Amino acid sequence: MSEPTPHKSGDNKSDEAALTEGVEGSETNQETSRWTTAFREITSGNALLSVLAVVLAIAIGGVLIALTDADVQEAAGYFFARPGDLFAAIGSAVGGAYLALFQGSIYDFRRDDFLSAIKPLTQTLVFATPLIAAGLGVAIAFRVGLFNIGGRGQILVGAAFAGYASFTWELPVFIHVVVAVLMGIIGGALWGAIAGLLKARTGAHEVIVTIMLNYVAYYLISFLLRTDVLKNPGSNNPKTPPAADTAVLSPLLGDGFKLHWGFIVVIAATVLAWWLIDRSALGFKFRAVGLNPHAARVAGIKVERLYVYAMLVAGAYAGLAASTEVLGTTTSGFTSGVDAGIGFDAITVALLGRSTPWGTFAAGILFGAFKAGGFTMQASQSIPIDIVLVVQSLIVLFIAAPPLVRAVFRLPKPGARAKKVVS
Repeated sequence: MSEPTPHKSGDNKSDEAALTEGVEGSETNQETSRWTTAFREITSGNALLSVLAVVLAIAIGGVLIALTDADVQEAAGYFFARPGDLFAAIGSAVGGAYLALFQGSIYDFRRDDFLSAIKPLTQTLVFATPLIAAGLGVAIAFRVGLFNIGGRGQILVGAAFAGYASFTWELPVFIHVVVAVLMGIIGGALWGAIAGLLKARTGAHEVIVTIMLNYVAYYLISFLLRTDVLKNPGSNNPKTPPAADTAVLSPLLGDGFKLHWGFIVVIAATVLAWWLIDRSALGFKFRAVGLNPHAARVAGIKVERLYVYAMLVAGAYAGLAASTEVLGTTTSGFTSGVDAGIGFDAITVALLGRSTPWGTFAAGILFGAFKAGGFTMQASQSIPIDIVLVVQSLIVLFIAAPPLVRAVFRLPKPGARAKKVVS
């Protein structure tokens, strides 16, 4: 049986219609499991639920800020005598915190010139760059029905490949940085492909395999950082030498700004991910397998081979995230902590972006803003940065529980209107 070919017109709706027909034909023989249904709803729900999840998390974060503020607690002690003081204290605490978050991540209107005022935005984009790249890797795996939790290991191996190429090889300026970035992509892709190959050949669950590979990568890189392979010569610290000047991703806005060309590369990578998923033949097969692997197999698609391809691509994007870190942000050398939680934050970014390339891009910028603004909020308002982490965790909770968000905002269940019309 020949493999299906995507509609060459590029019409997403016609592609999705073809996929739906294949799924419906297969479901007459085998029903989709509850887990698969829940997985699809969590990873590919509508954008409104993502926005409402963020709004709800920020609102609860405001409540936590108010409850932990000293002025609010003091005003609550004489609430019945002067209730207005309590509401004023709550407004001051919550408003001041989120204003500081805005000034630290988007625009600081206290600065004299425009470039200085938008410096927080550039810092947000610096934090967002690896999050977007790694998030795209997780999102692509989601579209194939795979849960890639191996971002940390893929980033570590990608960083080792990119870092080694940056401080060991001597190449011309432009060629050196391109080769170093490509080496990071190759390293991440190879590490991701291991999980895909094990799932395809043995049926091993990708969640377990990728978690274990994270530990393998961490201890492997930690070992190499204590040997001459990665360790800085003459130093006892487990840290690599700095990247050569010819392999560094140059700043976009000059001295004083950390935003580098890696962000432009990530924009191009997002466009590539969009084309891959929505416009290419391989993306058509990815979506078919993600919707229903049994229907895809009946249609002649080699599902096991696509699992390997998907994890290869997912690892490549994590490797790109690693390249932007070691060649753009931490060019003075890196340790085994170069991941800095990016691999796990990427899962949240992909979930918030509903596994779409541009949704993931927007979610990465949002989380970059949380990271950049959280430090300002802590410094200026004495609010623990853990509050930002709580907000991020709440976003994950609400995204993972769409019925809860619908219940809070009294939204209809999917298909409720259609059923009402039919009845």
